[in-house]
Amino acid sequence: VNTNYFFGFLGIACAVVFANLGSAYGSAKSGVGITSMGVLRPDLIIKSVVPVVMAGILGIYGLIIGVILNQKIGGTAAGYYYPKNGFSHLSSGLCCGLSSLAAGLAIGVVGDAGVRANAQQEQVFVGMLLTLIFAEALALYGLIVAIIISQQSYARTNKLI
Repeated sequence: VNTNYFFGFLGIACAVVFANLGSAYGSAKSGVGITSMGVLRPDLIIKSVVPVVMAGILGIYGLIIGVILNQKIGGTAAGYYYPKNGFSHLSSGLCCGLSSLAAGLAIGVVGDAGVRANAQQEQVFVGMLLTLIFAEALALYGLIVAIIISQQSYARTNKLI
């Protein structure tokens, strides 16, 4: 039984599931802040949607890695998907997924508090936006490293030295 494929497909699942968890949490937490703020300042609702959009991007990161990994696994001839391939694809998926989850948690907390604070003092918006950008960068770093890891390939050669 070749369990190498299990680890490769587990990497796909981890990338998509954890990235979507981060995206969902960030969107929901920020959405609560937007609805709360909208009661007091309905004129700021459109401006306050920024955290939800940024959280939504996190799910796309998981999708990108999932597609890349699926192509890598599917493009391998039977019997040539080695343990190193499976483990590198698992680590790639975990890298992207968990980075996106962490970014989603940060975006949700900052988005909720920032939107509510923006309703009381509009000068807070720039600071909130900068913090959201740095939180999103965490997921982007994970995406970049995941792409690099996913490109690792291993093929045995039967050459005698």
